[in-house]
Amino acid sequence: MDIGVFLPTGQDQWAAGGPRGLIGFARQAEQSGFSSLFVNDSLLSPRIEPLSMLAAAAPVTERIRLGTGALLPVLRRPVQTAQTLASVDQLSGGRLTVAVGAGFPGHFGRPLHELSQVPWERRFARLDETVALWRALWAGATEFRGAFHSFTELPRATAPFRVGGPPIWLGGATPAALARTGRHYDGWLPYPPDPADYAAGLSAVRAAAQQVGRAPEAITPALFVNVRIDRSAEAARRTMDAYTRANYGLPLTETERIQAFALGTPQEVATKLARYTAAGARHLVARLGALEPSDQLEQLDRLAAVTHPGSR
Repeated sequence: MDIGVFLPTGQDQWAAGGPRGLIGFARQAEQSGFSSLFVNDSLLSPRIEPLSMLAAAAPVTERIRLGTGALLPVLRRPVQTAQTLASVDQLSGGRLTVAVGAGFPGHFGRPLHELSQVPWERRFARLDETVALWRALWAGATEFRGAFHSFTELPRATAPFRVGGPPIWLGGATPAALARTGRHYDGWLPYPPDPADYAAGLSAVRAAAQQVGRAPEAITPALFVNVRIDRSAEAARRTMDAYTRANYGLPLTETERIQAFALGTPQEVATKLARYTAAGARHLVARLGALEPSDQLEQLDRLAAVTHPGSR
């Protein structure tokens, strides 16, 4: 079992001390025994750009895996992004994992595309093709022909640290996303509120993999989960409500309908996380419900004590 955490890259989480404190958080996460360190991607709230953050974290860490959760590739120029990802993979010594997504309808979807001047329509097909272009560049392709991107002459690309490039996971739990994960991606990073939905989705991913001759066990089953550990479930919910309002402009009661949460005492959080591992999750990535830097570090310590107490 791998346990990772998200870096608190949003301005609401680092405004008091500035973003340079995120480097200390990254070091502390590695020293506390976490397996991975992930970053979010958005243009709708001020935050440190994710690939810049990972490039900064790479030289100050040695073991911990670095990841995006989830990067929005169709909002970026694909050739330049392939070069940036390969560069981060090189700087980290091959520790990069790239979870990608295509956005979703509503307040957090179409405005991103409008800001980036990229059509909202066919965004999933555009995402798959972008990933295929990255992989072609990393493999040394000299041309590429697709529905959205065609190049008769590709330059020699920056090579990633690992042959074939970093593993690429997909975030999403619609039937189409599950099928695409099984057919084309190296891992799955959803956030379903119900562990039973996670189990059903993972089964669909593995079935899709088998249909195209892929080994189902080659696809990493991961989970994006919001975590708050406190003296009581009520205290945890109050703090997480403040967090979701600052992060999304939505109360916890609305956010928990669409995302996975583990809230409460250490035992309550451990029990909820265990339900997801029983459903098949093997790499949990926790976003800590804390706005202040000191509280973020406290939550990091509490999660470490819950998930791998033997290393404390």
